Amino acid sequence: MSIRHGLLALLERGQMYGYQLRAAFEESTGSTWPLNIGQVYTTLSRLERDGLVRSLPESEAGQRPYEITDAGRADLTLWFATPISRTDRPRDELAIKLALALTTPGVDVRSVVQTQRSATMRTLQELTRLKYASDRPEDLPWRLVLDAMVFQAEAEVRWLDHCETSLVRYRPPAGGPAAAPGAVDRTDEEARR
Repeated sequence: MSIRHGLLALLERGQMYGYQLRAAFEESTGSTWPLNIGQVYTTLSRLERDGLVRSLPESEAGQRPYEITDAGRADLTLWFATPISRTDRPRDELAIKLALALTTPGVDVRSVVQTQRSATMRTLQELTRLKYASDRPEDLPWRLVLDAMVFQAEAEVRWLDHCETSLVRYRPPAGGPAAAPGAVDRTDEEARR
């Protein structure tokens, strides 16, 4: 997730200081990705260093607002126009975990899959509940974020189903011989006759 571009998009609305930016970001995403105020100010410092925002004089209350620059607008426009590549996203910890579980002695991979499926199903149920908690037009950005999370959770469940099927096909229960890829189980073949 690009905090940098999120802050630029918020500053396109108008001048804001750090706490306002954090609150606006969380409101826009339904608090799905809470920001640490330190992240906000660190990102603002980098944006200012790169000429994408400029700080303004402090208010009487001691708050320093920021505004987007023309270079910041150009960067934001380019970000909105550029598709997100799967290679730009962080590593998939679950895929790595399952790959390592398969090759680590003593790990019950089926249990790892089942534990994750249960957790993902609970998350899916909670996201679905949240999605239907409000139908106000101003909640559309938040609902779209929730939709993305619902679709990702559904895809994860499908992938976990695929993993479990692959485990059954290629990894026998403890002590049994491994099936060769593409091998036909005789009991399955006999059952079809």
